[in-house]
Amino acid sequence: MPAIATIGFFDGVHSGHRYLFSQLRKLADEFDERPLIFTFLQHPRSVLTCDCPPLLTTVQEREQLLGQFGDVHFFDFAEVQPLTALQFLDYLADRWKVRHLLMGFNHHFGSDGHMSDDRYAAVAQQVGVYIVRALPYCEGDLRPSSTRIRNLLAQGDISSANRLLGYQYMLSGRVVHGRMIGRQIGFPTANIVPDPDKLVPAPGVYKAMVAVNGSPDTTNALVNIGTNPTVGNTHQTIEVHIPDFSGDLYNQQLTLHFTRRLREERHFDSLDELKNQIQRDYETLSSPTDAQPSAGSM
Repeated sequence: MPAIATIGFFDGVHSGHRYLFSQLRKLADEFDERPLIFTFLQHPRSVLTCDCPPLLTTVQEREQLLGQFGDVHFFDFAEVQPLTALQFLDYLADRWKVRHLLMGFNHHFGSDGHMSDDRYAAVAQQVGVYIVRALPYCEGDLRPSSTRIRNLLAQGDISSANRLLGYQYMLSGRVVHGRMIGRQIGFPTANIVPDPDKLVPAPGVYKAMVAVNGSPDTTNALVNIGTNPTVGNTHQTIEVHIPDFSGDLYNQQLTLHFTRRLREERHFDSLDELKNQIQRDYETLSSPTDAQPSAGSM
């Protein structure tokens, strides 16, 4: 069966990407072709400039999110990067039976440099492929982009980042042993270590929903990201407090869905002051969760 495809790294699979995929599905129905999504195992900048930004999604997260919109296939960018536009299109047509290629509104490809849409169309027709340029998408006065979302998260602006993502930003990690300071003041925490390439939001205290080992069930949690200056830490940690949880979480996988930043990280003069502030943070968990869909519900 012939296919219609789109190509990109799609970091975050944000609302702009989702708008592109809605066009893909619509055109697939119109042309009676199967929708294909081609993406890359590594960020193109890691190959082109050896300067990869922190990522909004791991490979596994992208695969799961993209799979909602079509068949997903990963390329090694280092292998396809040397191909000219004609060589790449010929490969898509021959190997994947691509008849139409839906290009993002600002997307270019091919080692022979950026070309005009007319030039892309002429090259594609040599191998029986037709180019369709996608429409751009804007969220209010902001155009979603992975770079803009990274910047918002680096500033701790979870609410704006979530709005552009279209879901709550996720961070997963395995629970490791910590210093157990939280246990001493009545707020035990689970320390997680995320994927080293994953973007960690700015230091501070956050409200989140947490799932254990990929469970669809989530519960409220407080998350502290930072160095814990009150107790003299020197390296960043991610600590998760789950109210009323008494089980053993060591070596378990936690997935955090961030809903709101409560405050910046700060130094307290004593553990009692820290405990009192955490109690105030804890009380915010009883308020309604910020209205925002999870990634799995999109």
